[in-house]
Amino acid sequence: MTQDRISSITRTQSLTATNSLAFAALIIALAFSLSSCSGDRSGQVQAGGPTISVGVTKVVKKSLGRHITLSSELVPFQEIDVYAKESGYVKKLLVDYGTHVKAGQVMAILEIPELEAQLQEDQAEIKNAANQVTRAHHELERYEAQYTALHLQYTRLNSVFQSQPGIVAQQEVDDAQGKDLAASSQVDAGQAALEAAQSQLSVAKAKLAHDQSLFDYSRITAPFTGVVTQRYANLGTLVQAGTNSSTQAIPIVKLSQDDLFRLVIPVPEAYVRDIRVGDPVDVQVPSLNRTFPGKVARFSVDVQSDTRTMHTEVDVPNPHDLLLPGLYADANLQLDEKQNIPSLPVQALIHEGEKITVFVVNSDGVLEERTVQVGIQTSSDAEIVSGINEGEEVVVSDLSGLKSGEKVRAQTVAVPEYHEGNSQ
Repeated sequence: MTQDRISSITRTQSLTATNSLAFAALIIALAFSLSSCSGDRSGQVQAGGPTISVGVTKVVKKSLGRHITLSSELVPFQEIDVYAKESGYVKKLLVDYGTHVKAGQVMAILEIPELEAQLQEDQAEIKNAANQVTRAHHELERYEAQYTALHLQYTRLNSVFQSQPGIVAQQEVDDAQGKDLAASSQVDAGQAALEAAQSQLSVAKAKLAHDQSLFDYSRITAPFTGVVTQRYANLGTLVQAGTNSSTQAIPIVKLSQDDLFRLVIPVPEAYVRDIRVGDPVDVQVPSLNRTFPGKVARFSVDVQSDTRTMHTEVDVPNPHDLLLPGLYADANLQLDEKQNIPSLPVQALIHEGEKITVFVVNSDGVLEERTVQVGIQTSSDAEIVSGINEGEEVVVSDLSGLKSGEKVRAQTVAVPEYHEGNSQ
């Protein structure tokens, strides 16, 4: 019994030793396996090259331009209330809301009885003054005839008296001379009377012309081509003269020029230097779904201190009468534009104060940090003046953490383009 127990214990110790050796061998094999795997992985990293991938795009030539879009309201180029020059009753009203008129076209006729009577009186005065001129002219002719006869008589008597003394008495010569001088004075008086009559006729004619010009204002005409947008008077309405500030004169109609419109826009201070008279402007009217050509016609040349904007006016022709006063429109002003210039996406630019750099991937796949000078910039692209050349690849992906001299794997990416514009 004791011998069997000893044998059993011996077998158990033998199995335990065997299991310990097997476990130790397993640990050694596992460590060797891990060591081998680690060595193989390290070799693969060294053989595979760089693990940093960057998105790049090439420097290409394209056309760049900046523009600004500002919204405003279309207003007529000129708009006025048409008043009467003289007070009177509306005798005829030839226009109404929406009537298109030409410059000089009669829109209304006033009845002014006082001026009509005044014109008849002026014509009578002219006729009377003309008769006075005729009478004075005849008197002058008679005086001149008498003077001619008496002056001839005096000349003859005086000649005989001088050449043959004693034949003609001195008294006769003196009498003839007195009559000659009296006739000369009558001629002068007749000439003065004629001139006075002629002056009176001129005054009468001038008065008629003045009253006639006032009476002509009874015909209310359009000062420019346009459309009637308001009517204030009706037939029989008594309208007061618009020149008399002591009365509350009402206009007859409101006239708006419709062949040309103004678009008054406030240009921000940052863009003032780029605005020039004559610059083309695309005027888009959303309610009409149309775009009309316009141009910068005038601006105030100063920046308002409260808004930091400059009053700018764009003229918009309306040859087909499509535009209407009060419509909102968007003015697209081209600020500057360059054709076929080297450019790259603005995502590639790194700003450090006034210094601008980019990362360039050279032919060996190594990063180079270059300092560049940029020109015109839009919301998506920038002109490259110096620093890199056309065709070189620049990094446009995440630039954080990149360092010059690193070896990278370049992958060409498409950069979306944005349309430049600022809406105010």
